[in-house]
Amino acid sequence: MSKIVWVSTSILLCTCLVQLRTLGELWQPKLLHTNWPSCLGMLTPSGQLDYTQSDGMYKSNGYLTVSANGGLNQMRAGICDMVAIAKLMNVTLVIPDLDKSSLWADPSDFGDIFDTDHFLNSLKTSVRIVKNLPSQINERIQKGELKVLYMPPGSWSNVSYYTDVILPLIQTHTVVHLEKTDTRLANRAPLEVQRLRCFVNFHALRFRKEIMDIGQKLVQMLRAQGPFLVLHLRYEMDMLAFSGCTEGCTKEEAEKLTSLRQAVKWWKVKDIDSNMNRKLGLCPLTPQETALVLMGLGYERDTQVYIAAGEIYGGDERMAPLQAAFPKMVH
Repeated sequence: MSKIVWVSTSILLCTCLVQLRTLGELWQPKLLHTNWPSCLGMLTPSGQLDYTQSDGMYKSNGYLTVSANGGLNQMRAGICDMVAIAKLMNVTLVIPDLDKSSLWADPSDFGDIFDTDHFLNSLKTSVRIVKNLPSQINERIQKGELKVLYMPPGSWSNVSYYTDVILPLIQTHTVVHLEKTDTRLANRAPLEVQRLRCFVNFHALRFRKEIMDIGQKLVQMLRAQGPFLVLHLRYEMDMLAFSGCTEGCTKEEAEKLTSLRQAVKWWKVKDIDSNMNRKLGLCPLTPQETALVLMGLGYERDTQVYIAAGEIYGGDERMAPLQAAFPKMVH
């Protein structure tokens, strides 16, 4: 019974996350339970998060440049962490570089996806953020007078790691580049850090108008046809390779996934027991399992199901059971 509850909860959480990403500001924390604290509670009348009343605008200790990694959700969460980290260390954050080297090879820059001016204006009373390193800093770097320190920060690190370890490095080198942003800041952080993270996610990181318009149009089209369910299956090639979940795949597919995991150097775990991971509930549901769970939860055959995901591993053949169970499926 507990496994069924876990699976159902996972699907519902993924659905909520995708809807949050699609609807942007329409899904504000105000839609959550009224007794939950809101990260927007410290907003000023101008719509900005105001920390200046207590600590004032700080003197920058140096510059922090970062390379966000992972998919859009991972990069978004990582950027939220990096803003909070820059605040903690009193450093100037340069607009992050987005991942262009992952499996999907998306060439988008920060400004291609997010509203850069809104991002800067929303955080101007809280954190120093600039679009690029100042020209004089770049000139010193090019002349070899200043050397940028490149390093991957530790995973799930607490506040003291950044204030006691990373900050002295920035003060010594002037510019430090963090090569990873995913899961770099522990969740057990002070409330003001959590508020800032939350504010960045729900207010400062706003999609470009063109993307918002497309999202609104998509939602309107779905609503016009009646109730709908949004699913992020997480059954893409990179997810299966990373998690080592090859159960249900052909021998050729499993070998391809294993080869990909071995080839990606920053995926640290190489030897994975797929069967054990599956028993522990660490694998994404297959499309067929998803269909069974949705039917078990009471969703009718005529429910619209919008698949918000990349290319499903195994293609139409693997999607066939879900398509048969819910013919009004869009993906």
